[in-house]
Amino acid sequence: MSERLIEETRNGWLECEHLGSICGVDGSGRIVYAVGDMERPRFLRSAGKPLQAIPVVKSGALEHYGLHARDLAIMLASHRGEPVHMDTLAHIMHSTGIEQQELICQASYPLHDQSKEEWIRHGGYKEKRFHNCSGKHLGVLAWCQHAGYDKARYADAEHPAQQEIAACIAEMSMTRPEELGTGVDGCGFPVLALPLPAIARAYLHIACPEKLADASMRQAVERIREAMISYPLFVGGTGRLDSVLMEDDNITAKGGFKGIFGFSLRKEQLGFAVKIDDGNDEECAYVVTEILQQIGYRRNETIKRLKETFPIDIHNDQGVAVGSRRPVFRLERG
Repeated sequence: MSERLIEETRNGWLECEHLGSICGVDGSGRIVYAVGDMERPRFLRSAGKPLQAIPVVKSGALEHYGLHARDLAIMLASHRGEPVHMDTLAHIMHSTGIEQQELICQASYPLHDQSKEEWIRHGGYKEKRFHNCSGKHLGVLAWCQHAGYDKARYADAEHPAQQEIAACIAEMSMTRPEELGTGVDGCGFPVLALPLPAIARAYLHIACPEKLADASMRQAVERIREAMISYPLFVGGTGRLDSVLMEDDNITAKGGFKGIFGFSLRKEQLGFAVKIDDGNDEECAYVVTEILQQIGYRRNETIKRLKETFPIDIHNDQGVAVGSRRPVFRLERG
């Protein structure tokens, strides 16, 4: 059963409470922190992107098309359409010859406010490349093109690319493939559902790929981790929780829509998964900050940066502090 994670007050009165669950696993994959529901499957949404990219890297498509770590980083991203994101996407399309019309995701405006305003001001319109999942789609299309797979059906659940992605996620999460829940993501891609301990184990393996038995998977995950921590801004965007966290090179992190978040600590060999039941993504920042404080994370500059980027005060339209957020959960080490 889920538990209260965050309370929001206004003038001292409780206004909102956000329920959810937290799981932390150690280097062996054993649950060491548990708050709430450890059994109900949760859709990975975009928190699955680093896992979905594993077979792309294993395929050799990056080398074949002359793609670099920054190109890989945007394939893991929920990008905001900032100039640095769009330049990298343009490089992928130029290198592979793939056109944005081949993506099944819908045309969109940039999610980054300033970038959107400037694009519209100069007469721009919605395009598929601006969709925040376009990097993931381009990565899988590049893999399919290199492997000779049918590109037109690349997002079908029965497609060999999607079947291999599911197998990779099962292995990374220490889950049997038949135990994976299935659905369709907002971008049209298949999306898988796993209990939080399985998601936490997958993120542990992202931070510590040396724990993986398969050499080709281990090497692919090492490259994915390196891309994430080398180009944190590419994975999310300005002011995004995952990007802010990965300014610390000990942390790998990726969030997904509807309040799902995964992160891991390499030195400490810990993997975490968080789910906010009401789908409020912004509460993940306060949960993650509190987790780091409660486990005694020693890089105080990371916690300080999180608090500065995601202050607990709630301000009204005039910038006046009218309330605050307060974590109310307690991690108990098992």
